Amino acid sequence: MRTYILRRVLLMIPTMLAIFTITFFLMHATPGSPWDSTGRPLPLHVIESLNEKYGLDKPVLEQYFIFLWGIISRGDLGDSYTRAGQSVTDLLMQHFPISLQLGLVAMVFAVAGGLTLGLIGGIQPNSPVDYLTTFLSVIGISTPSYVVATLGVIVFALWLNWVPTGGWDGIFSERAVIPVIALGLGPMATIARYTRSAVVEASSQEYVRTAHAKGVSRRGVNLRHVLPNALISVVTVSGVSLVSVVTGSFFVESILNIPGIGRYFVTSVSARDYPVIIGTTLLYATLVMVMNLVIDLAYTALDPRIRYE
Repeated sequence: MRTYILRRVLLMIPTMLAIFTITFFLMHATPGSPWDSTGRPLPLHVIESLNEKYGLDKPVLEQYFIFLWGIISRGDLGDSYTRAGQSVTDLLMQHFPISLQLGLVAMVFAVAGGLTLGLIGGIQPNSPVDYLTTFLSVIGISTPSYVVATLGVIVFALWLNWVPTGGWDGIFSERAVIPVIALGLGPMATIARYTRSAVVEASSQEYVRTAHAKGVSRRGVNLRHVLPNALISVVTVSGVSLVSVVTGSFFVESILNIPGIGRYFVTSVSARDYPVIIGTTLLYATLVMVMNLVIDLAYTALDPRIRYE
């Protein structure tokens, strides 16, 4: 197990290097410069001074190695072009926790709702309740998060006046209701579909029939035999969904004016803020790889037959 974990961790290094290289050269291949989106044309001497300050006057290959060496030697992602005097590391540390909190709460909502709907539908397949849960899952899967966020603002904030239209006061604030629902509805529907399929499949296995024959109650069979075996596929979907929720909150944060890293990533792309784009991309890539490793390790806890040698 230790060898497997070490191998996976070491494999992250060339993967991160490849992601950094692709992101760096794709950004510099895009026409324009970071100073084109300032709102008004800058004098030529000002542009030259800014390029010299941030090293953009050097050849692209030299910029690449300077940036890469700064990350390797000092962990320095550079300074933001659009937020003078603020480093990318400070920007990530300030705003990423908000996106992470929002994503985790949305996933708690998604997992709780998805498991409940999936279990109800899987235990009673082809029943009216199953058809209802399947219908709700289809709606959740087919509706993008930014549409749910917009509808949530219109219905709950403007028509009913139950919650504010946007902003952020923490995960226990009423301002978190709309973004949590918007981000968690899609993963909840996906988890519900996978849970239902896994429960239906597990319910037809021989060990479930044997448990029923021994006189174990239906509730005990579902909790002790059906659900643990169905959780293997659900864990996979939940891990991928968590990554997609945290990394896919760009539009929801922008619509609802939430100061998470996703919102600043959108503005940095339009402003060609290269260090912020690179730092955010590397952060999200690390999160994806770590979550994939955690999911693989979780398999061994759910199924003792799975071992990594």
